[in-house]
Amino acid sequence: MLVAIIIFWILLFLIFYSYVGYGILLFFLVLLKRVFTTKEDFSEIDYEPEITLFVAAYNEKDFIDIKVKNSLELNYPQNKIKHVWLTDGSDDGTPDLLKKYPEIEVYHKNERRGKIAAMNRGMQFVKTSIVIFSDGNTLLGKNSIREIVNLFKDPKIGCIAGEKRIIEKNFDTAVGSGEGIYWKYESILKKLDAELNSVVGAAGELFAIRTELFEEIEPDTLLDDFIISLRIAMKGYKIQYNKEAYAIESASANVNEELKRKIRISAGGIQSIVRLSSLFNIFKYGLLSFQYVSHKVLRWVVVPPALLMLFPLNIIICMLYGNVFSITIYTIIMLGQILFYLLSFVGWILQHQKLKLKIFFIPYYIFIMNLSMFLGFFRYIGGKQSVNWERAKRG
Repeated sequence: MLVAIIIFWILLFLIFYSYVGYGILLFFLVLLKRVFTTKEDFSEIDYEPEITLFVAAYNEKDFIDIKVKNSLELNYPQNKIKHVWLTDGSDDGTPDLLKKYPEIEVYHKNERRGKIAAMNRGMQFVKTSIVIFSDGNTLLGKNSIREIVNLFKDPKIGCIAGEKRIIEKNFDTAVGSGEGIYWKYESILKKLDAELNSVVGAAGELFAIRTELFEEIEPDTLLDDFIISLRIAMKGYKIQYNKEAYAIESASANVNEELKRKIRISAGGIQSIVRLSSLFNIFKYGLLSFQYVSHKVLRWVVVPPALLMLFPLNIIICMLYGNVFSITIYTIIMLGQILFYLLSFVGWILQHQKLKLKIFFIPYYIFIMNLSMFLGFFRYIGGKQSVNWERAKRG
């Protein structure tokens, strides 16, 4: 019985730490750092290099005009922006639509080998010192390039992770509400991670690197943005973050589309943990290893089975434990879990309804996230996740 109780509290701690505790710890560590260190000021440095805005696009004809218009209106000298698009495998007319814009360099192959193959091939056309990666269906904040370049004034910065924003609506469905709230919380964690030491990986909607630091990665890589950025951090460079450098897009069209997206990300997460196994060496990577395990590894491989084990273990303890005070504690925790799963069920029932009280959908979205991690794990070990991802439909 004692062993069951110990396991129960360990599982509960890991779940709490992964979703809430790490953020609280980060906050206090950052406060301590502010007391004992002084932030370097690079604002006086005159730095306005040429950059390359790199887009690997597959069948994005519906977004071409608005994406190009957005790119050409960014607040940075247009004569210092090289626009490089890779459209490998596109058969919907995307390359032809891009050719009407003389500012855009279009490189196309009929064969579809996946996004990372296009990125590996396309980097030979990048001649600038900084390359900024963006998706074909996301729009960038007007000052995003300027904010990114300013951060690169610090020579210790090797990568910039942009902020991902979901278009907000007064009334929204389960996916729109959950994804929007989730990315707001992630943005807070990234800001704290960056101030403490380094962001733990970048999102493909918007990230930038020093071109010289790019190394071709394995062609079957699923999370190219995550692998590229963390391998740069493993070289001793920092991944910095600025919320004013952001990409904005719509949420997934529905829960099925979001689940499809989450499953492939989860499969990529397991693959990344395998390929970045040396990052567990805290004696070599120090604080970066701690951040990596706390922010990513626990969520991807520890929390899902912990949640699965916690509830039945909670029931067993409530049934067998004789101390009234302890029963009250465990009963409260069990009731909290029951409430969580009931709200998840209600969220499933109402998933297509547009509600103003968006926080109502958070339990359902967390449930979907953890379900996708299980499915993604089995897809990865079964070798069933293709590098040629099927793009999730957006709302």
